[in-house]
Amino acid sequence: MTAAARLQAPDADQPLDRMADLSIGLGYEIVDISGFLDTLDRQAETQLTALKEVRQQLDQMLAANGAVQSAVAEMGEKTHQTLHTVDSSVDFVRNAGGRSQKVAHWVQGLSGTVAQVSGALGAVQDSNSEIAGIARHINILAINAKIEAARAGDSGRGFGVVAEAINELSHKTAQAAEEIARALGELSGWVRDMTQQSGEIAEEASAVIASSSKIDMALVSIAEGVQAADASATRIGSEAGRMQSAAERVAPSVGRINTAVNAAVEGLHKANARVEALVDKSESIVQAAVAGGGVSTDGRFIDRVQADAARLGALLEDAVAQGRVTLDDLFDRNYRAIEGTDPVQYMTRFTPLCDALFPDVQEAALALDTRVVFCAAVDGNGYLPTHNRKFSRPQGSDVTWNTANCRNRRIFDDRVGLKAGHSQTPFLLQVYRRDMGGGNFAMMKDISAPIFVRGRHWGGLRLAYAL
Repeated sequence: MTAAARLQAPDADQPLDRMADLSIGLGYEIVDISGFLDTLDRQAETQLTALKEVRQQLDQMLAANGAVQSAVAEMGEKTHQTLHTVDSSVDFVRNAGGRSQKVAHWVQGLSGTVAQVSGALGAVQDSNSEIAGIARHINILAINAKIEAARAGDSGRGFGVVAEAINELSHKTAQAAEEIARALGELSGWVRDMTQQSGEIAEEASAVIASSSKIDMALVSIAEGVQAADASATRIGSEAGRMQSAAERVAPSVGRINTAVNAAVEGLHKANARVEALVDKSESIVQAAVAGGGVSTDGRFIDRVQADAARLGALLEDAVAQGRVTLDDLFDRNYRAIEGTDPVQYMTRFTPLCDALFPDVQEAALALDTRVVFCAAVDGNGYLPTHNRKFSRPQGSDVTWNTANCRNRRIFDDRVGLKAGHSQTPFLLQVYRRDMGGGNFAMMKDISAPIFVRGRHWGGLRLAYAL
């Protein structure tokens, strides 16, 4: 008996009619609560995940802070050692600088001394030249004396001996003067070289004196920098200790919150599962009420979807009989993804046949009531080969738009979609919340009826309408 026929039944069926309507209303409320719990469940899962991340980050922070404390302590020890080393280096360099300056000043003084030696050598050379000149004059006088002594005969013999001695002395004096002159020449050359070199060294000594002052200033700056680093390391160590203490105080609280949230999430999981079971039971009550003769306000939708499911089954059987498709192809469950689609769309061996046979039946069902949103057949796994034309647009680059407008060739394996594909009862009435985006949901009814082909269950026809 169809729902329309049952409307003509005696008043004895009215309690069943009311029970059917109340069951559907109960299902509506349960689904609404289920949707609310499901939202809470997802939010709680998100919060639990975030809390776990917080806990992990806190543990990492504690570990990192401990490492910072160790590093700061090590750095403090090294800065103390470095400061001691720098202070010692400053003293050493200052002492070395002082000695270098003394050497530099001595070198500068040596330059003056070398100049004086050079002047003294010049005076000696002059004196030696005079001695050589005197020796030459004495030699001449000795020669003249010898000549005169020779003229004087015996009386001048003694004077000649003296003249000979004087002549010999003048020769020796001249030879000594030559040796002295040669030695003075060599010494003068050495003194000239030393004068030139001492001048260059004196310039280097001046640079050493200037550099010593700069080095001293640089070392003082280094020492001050190390002292500042030592002070900073001490402050960082103190702050790290305070941070460690604060984190250690917070960690137990985070642990307690994590335990509480875990318990709440577990409770929500259980509540959600129990409400899901209530949804199934409320749907079973509706099934039983209608099967017992009750008529609900959904009767005409039930009749329509059952009739259309039978028509689709007959069309598929005719296609098999005509050789347009084999039973193996019709029950193909090898879903091949269409490259470049997002969300992913799929093809099967029976998809082209559904595109040819289903639109007339599915499009006509949209005119049944203004509340009807869609009418589409799915196979046993929730695969929807051919949708209404308004939901079968070619995909573009916008995934959000594709999700709303390109719903053909998609697999809908949610609770409602799978139950519609699996159910073999005369009809299945489900109430569900349809996600409209932006956190908004619309309550929908989904009535489905099974599609059979030569006695084999192929899937179901879904008729969805707004409440």
